[in-house]
Amino acid sequence: MPSDAKPILTPKLRFPEFREEPEWTAEKLGAVASLITERAGNKKCIPMSITSGVGLVSQEEKFGRTIAGNQYKNYLVLQKDDFAYNKSATKEFPQGFITMYTGDEPAAVPNSIFTCFRASENRIVPDFLNFLFLGNLHGKWLKKYIEVSARAHGSLSVDDGDLMSLPVPLPDGESSLAEQQKIAESLSTLNEVIEAESQKLDALKAHKQGLMQQLFPSGGKTVPHLRFPEFQKAQEWESDSLGEIFETTSGGTPNRSVKEYWRGDIPWITTSLVDFRVITQAEEFITAEGLRNSSAKLFPKGTVLMALYGQGKTRGQVALLGFEASTNQACAAILPRKGIDPYFVFLNLAGRYEELRELSNSGGQENLSQGLIREIPFSFPSDEAEQRKITTCLFSLGELIAAQSDKLDALKTHKKGLMQQLFPSPTEAEA
Repeated sequence: MPSDAKPILTPKLRFPEFREEPEWTAEKLGAVASLITERAGNKKCIPMSITSGVGLVSQEEKFGRTIAGNQYKNYLVLQKDDFAYNKSATKEFPQGFITMYTGDEPAAVPNSIFTCFRASENRIVPDFLNFLFLGNLHGKWLKKYIEVSARAHGSLSVDDGDLMSLPVPLPDGESSLAEQQKIAESLSTLNEVIEAESQKLDALKAHKQGLMQQLFPSGGKTVPHLRFPEFQKAQEWESDSLGEIFETTSGGTPNRSVKEYWRGDIPWITTSLVDFRVITQAEEFITAEGLRNSSAKLFPKGTVLMALYGQGKTRGQVALLGFEASTNQACAAILPRKGIDPYFVFLNLAGRYEELRELSNSGGQENLSQGLIREIPFSFPSDEAEQRKITTCLFSLGELIAAQSDKLDALKTHKKGLMQQLFPSPTEAEA
């Protein structure tokens, strides 16, 4: 094929009305879009920033104020359906993220970290192009031009010419725009379904969190705000500190340099698994010799674990051991006690996550400790039937949440697969 010839591309899936149309081809981005050079100057535009996974948002929304300052006059101006390439690496988009501006009012973004461009109306449908970028078409192309350490002022060093030479797969012929529009509309419809299901999931999670706050006492009270009808005339719940009600302790780590201590048959749990779930399997195992020669202990099924450390979200998270296991020293263990359902303890503490994190910050302390945990107030009904009623209700809701989460994941997987079918592979476009 001559060097200036366009590659012939074939997506795996085409809509019926376009199957007899010409094969797809590839055009350089610079042939279907033009760089934006207009500066904000004294124009009234909305100063924008970018949020991972969301796209462009106003600086007011992201930071609570406008941070443009004197640099605003050099900001690049965006109109609706324009594109902004943020040259900052993220985990999902290591070569930077390209997003489409969907607002109606003129916007402006920092010229220091953004390259902006506008699609040609008679060549390419903006929504179609946007889905290509969401599939990281640009990243697969730009990675060969970006050195690992090629950064300037915190952003990737990307030449605009390399960006605009990106091969963009497009339907060929007179029906090109119509086919692009059909693809964009089908994916947009699927996005709307995903968003609706995501909102259902958020609503279920919020409902569960609110219900937990109603079903467990708060603010030093000994009776919850909400009790099931058959227990409304029952006596008040019993209350004391965790340390007075339960035995609490922590685990340990066998010497890593002694191979005889590891790869045994005793499950060994770290805080990476302590994330509001029933733990049913381990990632690491120790030997009986490792257990004997360390501060690690074997905890029974039904032990509630709490993460002691972590500057991120880990500290204060809880989990329930679904089998006998040992843990490291970063996990506090609240051992099961006769008369109190372990699931009740787990759910009670899971609903108090923010309270536990605040406890760890008292007095400038960054971590939880056995002393702090033992002082946590805890209330429970002496009637185990009421405990089980509460746990059954919350676990049933948890099952609904899990099912909804699986449904959402399936839709996202379907969308990813559909995009792979509707667009030719990037390697074909580069050929």
